[in-house]
Amino acid sequence: MALLHKSFILVFLHICSLSWNAWAKVELTMGESVEVYLGDLAQIPCQYNFSDANKPSLVMIQWFVRAVGNSTRRRIFYGDDSQQMVDDNTDYSGRIEVTSDQQGTLLTVQDVRLSDEREFFCQVNGLAAGNAEGKTHLRVFAPPEAPVIEGVLTGISVTNEVPSKVASCEARNGFPKPNITWYRNSMPLVSAQGHVNVLTLVTRESNGFYSVQSKLEYKVVKEDKDARFSCEVSFSVPGAIRTAESKGINITIYYPTTMVELWKESPQGLVKEGDTVELRCQGDGNPPPPFIFNREQEPDVDLDSSGDVLVLPGVSRKDSGVYRCHPLDTEPHTEVTGDMQLTVHYLDPAVVVPKDSEVMFKGESLTATCNALSSLKTSTVWYKKGKQVGKGNTLLLRDATYDTTGEYVCEVTVPSLPGLRTSGSVHIIVQGAPQLNDEDREVELEEAAGRLVNLSCEAHGHPLPSISWNIVGSQSWHEVVSKANEHTAHSVVSVKVTSDISALCNASNDMGTEIKAFSIKAIPMVTSAAPFSPAEGSGVIIVVIILCILLLAILGSVLYFLHKKGKIPCGRSGKQEITKEKTTKDDIVVEMKSNTKTEEAVLLKGVNGDKKGPNDQYMELQK
Repeated sequence: MALLHKSFILVFLHICSLSWNAWAKVELTMGESVEVYLGDLAQIPCQYNFSDANKPSLVMIQWFVRAVGNSTRRRIFYGDDSQQMVDDNTDYSGRIEVTSDQQGTLLTVQDVRLSDEREFFCQVNGLAAGNAEGKTHLRVFAPPEAPVIEGVLTGISVTNEVPSKVASCEARNGFPKPNITWYRNSMPLVSAQGHVNVLTLVTRESNGFYSVQSKLEYKVVKEDKDARFSCEVSFSVPGAIRTAESKGINITIYYPTTMVELWKESPQGLVKEGDTVELRCQGDGNPPPPFIFNREQEPDVDLDSSGDVLVLPGVSRKDSGVYRCHPLDTEPHTEVTGDMQLTVHYLDPAVVVPKDSEVMFKGESLTATCNALSSLKTSTVWYKKGKQVGKGNTLLLRDATYDTTGEYVCEVTVPSLPGLRTSGSVHIIVQGAPQLNDEDREVELEEAAGRLVNLSCEAHGHPLPSISWNIVGSQSWHEVVSKANEHTAHSVVSVKVTSDISALCNASNDMGTEIKAFSIKAIPMVTSAAPFSPAEGSGVIIVVIILCILLLAILGSVLYFLHKKGKIPCGRSGKQEITKEKTTKDDIVVEMKSNTKTEEAVLLKGVNGDKKGPNDQYMELQK
């Protein structure tokens, strides 16, 4: 019954409002839209104003909703001065709250959902004072997930006639529907027939969100090998539009070779005979094609290579020339090649003139030459026994002596390529009469009789001299050293000096004879100051020293005995008494020794109380 009464009042008020609307007026203000993030709190204000002449005694407020594109609307709230009521069994039961005052009413929606994206109507009825209605569109926003880009895994050829799929991009779970834009090197790509195609698929998920998938088809060119492709998703938020960009990706571009370069990979620097040479060929095509190598002088002969590398082991000068490579992926009738000049440097064995050995006479001069054919400038140095004796291709030997004899080695090098070197040699033999090593041809000596003397004789010459001795004045001699090498003979004889001796050393060969004379004067072994040999002189000195020591010992003994007998006064006055001490024996022993013989010790004894006086004792010692 109450419900019927309430309905009647509402119908009555509505009829009255229609009849009074002609002369009553109310102003109502609402925003066109309210924007809010999903899950947030939405507040929709509704402001109204009655004229002062028509202030109503009762104001009724109602809120309605209507889905976008649907003419049917449904009330969700009713209120007046006496009651506030949220309608049951609606999407907003339990989620809305309405507050009102004389200036207006405010609808608050909690926990905004995607389904809240609709129109909200505010209706104000002041009966005779007038009524009005307004609406606001509640817009809900949910940013999508970050865009995910995936490039094609296989390479794309520039020879494809139509655009090829380059990448795909997806942005999921956004509201309202997001948009995707493609970029190449940060520049947007716009659809163009035959060059850029963008295919977009929008999906409305079961939860109400939108997911957008976009595929980029692009006609690649060679310059795209280093390009970076990316996608950007743009989406609306309350009061703005935001964007999110994916990571950049590169794609593999296949394109034919248009340029080829050939170079020497190893060895570094100049190439010499015997080196292993590695040539490498590289083009600008992708993927890198295999290459064919050949030589300019034999263009139809393919060299054995591996991929883009040609290895030439142990090269020689005949391997010099122009080498060429070309790829296998070039278009027919297209000549794309790489060329390089390979020069193999060489140094031939040294040629020495005279060859092997050369015999020359003393005093002569000789010119030797050393040459080696080379592809580079050479340097020549001459050595003898490891010591440098000349520089240049020519060696001049002037006024030859026996010291000129020997092996001369020429070494040829290439300064710009140290690995190239060669050498040759010539053996010089100086021929002539014997030449004694000492300048003195007559040697005089004085030696003590009985001594052994060594006489030495050394001679140079070619042919090798022979040495013989002629010794007069001694029958006791023999040769202790006899040796010879290629050009020198050496002999030493040991002679016992028994008398004056005359010795001759004869060095002879087919070219002549050279003589060296020795004269030895024999000196008898005496203790005079005459010259003596060091060995005998040392013995005489030792004997003299022994005699001096003996005399000093005798003198000391005499002075001691005189002192004991009181014959030698003590003190200044000479009257002091000499006290005799009783002793047993005083022994004085002097022992004389030398390196050749030992003298017997001389023992002198003096006993107190001896009947003989000091003078007698001294006389006995003198005897």
